Amino acid sequence: MRPYTCPTCGQMVFFDDTACTACDTDLGFRPESREVSAVGSRDRRCANHDEIGCSWLVAEADEELCRSCRLTRTRPPAGDAAMTLAWAEAEQAKRMLLWQALGLGLDIEGATFDLKSGDVEPVITGHADGVITIDVREADDVVRTRMRERMGEPYRTMLGHFRHEIGHYLWMTLVDGTDHLAGFREVFGDETTDYAEALEAHYGSPDPEGWQDGYVSVYATAHPWEDFAETLAHYLHIRDTLETAGSFGLSVDGAHEALQPAGDVPTSRAAVDRMAIEDLVERWLPLTYALNAVNRSMGRPPLYPFVLAPAVIAKLGWVHELVTDTS
Repeated sequence: MRPYTCPTCGQMVFFDDTACTACDTDLGFRPESREVSAVGSRDRRCANHDEIGCSWLVAEADEELCRSCRLTRTRPPAGDAAMTLAWAEAEQAKRMLLWQALGLGLDIEGATFDLKSGDVEPVITGHADGVITIDVREADDVVRTRMRERMGEPYRTMLGHFRHEIGHYLWMTLVDGTDHLAGFREVFGDETTDYAEALEAHYGSPDPEGWQDGYVSVYATAHPWEDFAETLAHYLHIRDTLETAGSFGLSVDGAHEALQPAGDVPTSRAAVDRMAIEDLVERWLPLTYALNAVNRSMGRPPLYPFVLAPAVIAKLGWVHELVTDTS
């Protein structure tokens, strides 16, 4: 998530800021240009600005909601402060997802989002025919930690949910019924195997022995669809984090040979698109080693608690080619 600059005073700001902390200039994000600018008298804020702090501006004269908020079909009931806060955090994660998709040239604006609360009705986070359902309760750290421990996951975030579920949507729009399907099956397996039976077997069995050799997570072993969604989510994690590091000029130079970078962290989409996945991973791994160590120094768990085996890197490479070919 690269930083922006306040157009009035030059203070560092971010795409979701609604005002500059240094000079109080009202700020808004313009998704069409992916730029943050001062809000002028002719600009229109998203109708969700007052309730959940949405920073995005509305370009179309006949629209009330911004490009991100109008993708939400269902929101939690109004009137409950805790649910409104959870909804606001879920929308912020969705804006981050859309911000990245816009930068990558990925069209995800055909997706529909149901942001519901399990405190009101039963909610299962998932994707079905272009509809992505998210339980906003997981914006609460306690709820999310409980779910992470129950599911045996080392990493679980609201943004991670959105990136995983959009992976299912992108499989539907970029892979299914296209020339990419045969290649997908070679790399990830036959997706026509019964999905419900696969999930039942996954949750009813111990973790497959040696799963780390071929999958980025245990959940990825459940079915080729989940393998693809998990891999794509990690690909989006990697690209966004590398862009953030590059925009801040971060480099990792250490005495240990594992911390010797393979080159500068790329800062532009075009530069990353031209790179082979092996080159990206060579820049990614030293950064994760350093960031994991920093987290441990603060008494926190590793920022990126995953191992990228050669087979996983090959899957990331397939996703990299898919994204750069179709975006």
